[in-house]
Amino acid sequence: MSDVTIQTRENGPFLVTGPVKVIDHLGNEFDLKGKATFALCRCAASKNRPFCDGTHKECGFVAGETA
Repeated sequence: MSDVTIQTRENGPFLVTGPVKVIDHLGNEFDLKGKATFALCRCAASKNRPFCDGTHKECGFVAGETA
């Protein structure tokens, strides 16, 4: 079984590590180009959604959830 980890970053994206597929609402798979780790946007301001482009640093996004 493959291990996948999703880590929240304080005031930032979700970091996803492991072999996963990201599929849009139409069933199309995003090309992850073999990346072992990638970031998913949480601030909704990224111009590259669903992936993070660092915009959370400029838009004032705040999220400090802990487990």
